[in-house]
Amino acid sequence: MSNKKKLVILTGAGISAESGVRTFRDMNGLWEDHDIMEVASYQGWLKNKNLVLDFYNKRRNQLATVKPNYGHIGLVELEEFFDVTIITQNVDDLHERAGSKSIVHLHGELIKARSTQDESLIYEIGYTGIKNGDLCELGSQLRPHIVWFGEMVPEIEHAADLVQQADIFVIIGTSMQVYPAAGLISDARKDIPIYVIDPNANEMYQRSNVTLIAENASIGVKKLKELLISLKTIS
Repeated sequence: MSNKKKLVILTGAGISAESGVRTFRDMNGLWEDHDIMEVASYQGWLKNKNLVLDFYNKRRNQLATVKPNYGHIGLVELEEFFDVTIITQNVDDLHERAGSKSIVHLHGELIKARSTQDESLIYEIGYTGIKNGDLCELGSQLRPHIVWFGEMVPEIEHAADLVQQADIFVIIGTSMQVYPAAGLISDARKDIPIYVIDPNANEMYQRSNVTLIAENASIGVKKLKELLISLKTIS
């Protein structure tokens, strides 16, 4: 059994934006003049499946063209010193491609599809598209394996348990405004150090156990690694 300290990291859009992954915020809530709710909600899916499928097919195509940055890679390097678990709000596979071993996807995964009849039927599709008429083994249309606005977040309880067990909690590249993920900071024990890496880190985090690193992910993770080692927080 490992005696390494448990380092739990929550990542958001900021870490992937540095690799060139477009975010909803970049699009100002619009995509080709469509409100984001038209392509990221179940109501939008019922209204226009082709539009929703096209949106995620294009995101999948774009994902195939980008690479992990040091924000992702540096978290892998921390596994030498810590028992690292990543909880990500991102639907890309950049943490996987960087080599992280333990990842919880709160909002689903872009490179997977799932059945509209049985949500436990999940299929690896890589960077290929989903077409209207692509069916699961039960004969139902496949949909993106994404948690849309208004849907339950199946992994949130697991994520909360992980944060409660953390010896160190790190938040990278997220505004902490999207719930339920934003509530995870309240699950951290009051006696553990919390580090926030974000160029827009603000006073909402100004508590005695919170250290702000107002940098982009790649620079911030480098500083975090140096800081954790220099403080001899490694058991």
